Amino acid sequence: MTDTVRPVSHRRPRRRLPAPVLAVVILLAVLVVLVVLAGVQLARPLPRGVLHLAVPASLTVPGQAPDLPWPVQGQGRLDVEGVGTLGAFGDGKPVPIGSVAKVMTAYVVLSDHPLDAGQPDPKITVSPTDVADYQSRAGSDESLVEVAAGQDLTEREALQALLLPSANNVAQMLARWDAGSLDAFVAKMNATAVSLGLSATRYTDPSGLDPGTVSTAADQTVLAERALRIPAFAEIVALPTATLPVVGAVTNWNSLLGTDGVVGVKTGTTAEAGGNLVFAAHVAVAGRTLTLVGAVFGQPGSDTPEQLAAVNDATRKLLAAARQLVGMQTVLPAGAVGQIRAAWGRSVPVRAVTSLQIVGWPGLTVRVQTRTTKVDRVRGGQQVGTVTVRNGSGSATAPLRAGGALPEPSLWWRLARTN
Repeated sequence: MTDTVRPVSHRRPRRRLPAPVLAVVILLAVLVVLVVLAGVQLARPLPRGVLHLAVPASLTVPGQAPDLPWPVQGQGRLDVEGVGTLGAFGDGKPVPIGSVAKVMTAYVVLSDHPLDAGQPDPKITVSPTDVADYQSRAGSDESLVEVAAGQDLTEREALQALLLPSANNVAQMLARWDAGSLDAFVAKMNATAVSLGLSATRYTDPSGLDPGTVSTAADQTVLAERALRIPAFAEIVALPTATLPVVGAVTNWNSLLGTDGVVGVKTGTTAEAGGNLVFAAHVAVAGRTLTLVGAVFGQPGSDTPEQLAAVNDATRKLLAAARQLVGMQTVLPAGAVGQIRAAWGRSVPVRAVTSLQIVGWPGLTVRVQTRTTKVDRVRGGQQVGTVTVRNGSGSATAPLRAGGALPEPSLWWRLARTN
């Protein structure tokens, strides 16, 4: 048996680092990693502060809601145009409105035939039908304006006859001139009411003499606001008198014109309707002129003078109360409205720089809107957003500013952060 001869290895055995040296190497490596990680952590941008606002979506003007001096019967509504409804009373059911219907008659005519400034007014020639209509009513106690066959009236003169002395025969004449027939015009009136959202309104004639023409104080207030946006309408209803062909001077039935800031709009009295008035009045608030628009319906009286006296008295009381109630109201005082919170637990207050004031009255609810801006570093006094309150077409805005600089995080937090 032959023994196997194994070759002799000439490689030298590996030398291991002594344990103390190895420990030092590992420690240095760990330190390098920690230094790198620390550098990365310290170089990372800080997270933005989060803005927390304690501002609701709506605010109510402090104080007790208005208790207006409404009459004991009928129905009514009072708006501050561009702001909201100051108050309303009554059951809101449709009732006869008398000559208040002529507001819609004028609105339809002016919508179809605008009176443009600087342009000649359209002419209306009085027809035999118009004369016969006048003559058939002449013995009654209706409001009428005499007309003559072949006479030319301008549209403006016809509207003055309609809206000042409240001529029923001119309402019929305008309806035939505009639409060709009374039925066609009444259909236009009702279609317009639908388009304006006057859901409780129905017209059966252009003058309002028919008790089948019904509406509510709320609907007629809305219509008056729309009609007053037409300059020619606003000009005509503000006239205390006018001079017309054939009859000469005529007087506006609205005897409140020129008192208590009243600038219109239309009376309406019948046995079925009682005393009705749709009115508009100007009131000055903080250098601005606001328009109060409202209606009072169904006031008592045995005849037209008594009915008008009752509705005028009720309207005067309403306007006097409104002037005391409507003004500049503070809805959000200046001061803290929230805070900016940092991820490291520190915070600074956020303040509305100025108080927010709007035109209104106690109890009025307004909408609130906030806008914020993103900021990396918060400095004292820095603007971080805005807060706006709105009521109708009015608004007020205040800047939101940081109440101080947001404190920097500690070194330990920056090293240990995970976000």
